[in-house]
Amino acid sequence: IIVAAIFDALDGRVARRLGVVSRFGAELDSLSDFLCFGVAPALLLYLWSMHEIKGLGWFAVLVFVIAAALRLARFNVMIEDPTRPAWHADFFVGMPAPAGAVTVLLPLYLNLSVLELPATKGLAIFNIFYVIAIALLMASRIPHFSGKRIGRIPRDLVIPVLFGVGATILLLAIYPMELLAVVSLAFLAMIPLSVKHYNKLAKAEAAKNALS
Repeated sequence: IIVAAIFDALDGRVARRLGVVSRFGAELDSLSDFLCFGVAPALLLYLWSMHEIKGLGWFAVLVFVIAAALRLARFNVMIEDPTRPAWHADFFVGMPAPAGAVTVLLPLYLNLSVLELPATKGLAIFNIFYVIAIALLMASRIPHFSGKRIGRIPRDLVIPVLFGVGATILLLAIYPMELLAVVSLAFLAMIPLSVKHYNKLAKAEAAKNALS
């Protein structure tokens, strides 16, 4: 799942650089995202913990898979909308599927981390509600920062960025579960900031349209 998330962040850029962007490739990318970020994490959580409560466990799995499918379908429709303001490209509508797949595994990270969160029946119940909550975030229209339009790194920031990348890779090799848990919590904590910034830009655009 992590490897799929890395490739998902790179495939579009590589396709654009090579000039091989196509509608077929976009649909194939969505199918891959559905399997890697919808089906795989939900089944992983079910086999690890939620199988303790079979009926509700399968319900949470299906809700997450359906939410991933809806999220990807909406993304494919919205990218073809010519009326969208340019600043909308800075946001995802709903939690993106790769982020949902990484974030939904937070209980598993905590179980495999130094905290060793025990996989009890109570945790299985928490996982069910947590999975459904992440699914609702994916299917919702809550804005999330995109980051896709980040351009070239300023020359004076190259060394700090390289240092940060190196430190992240090192931490991922030594403390993978702990780092993934921190990343997941940080992403969830950024949602209110995304909503606030989105609303600010939306109000500014509404005021601009009112004047014109």
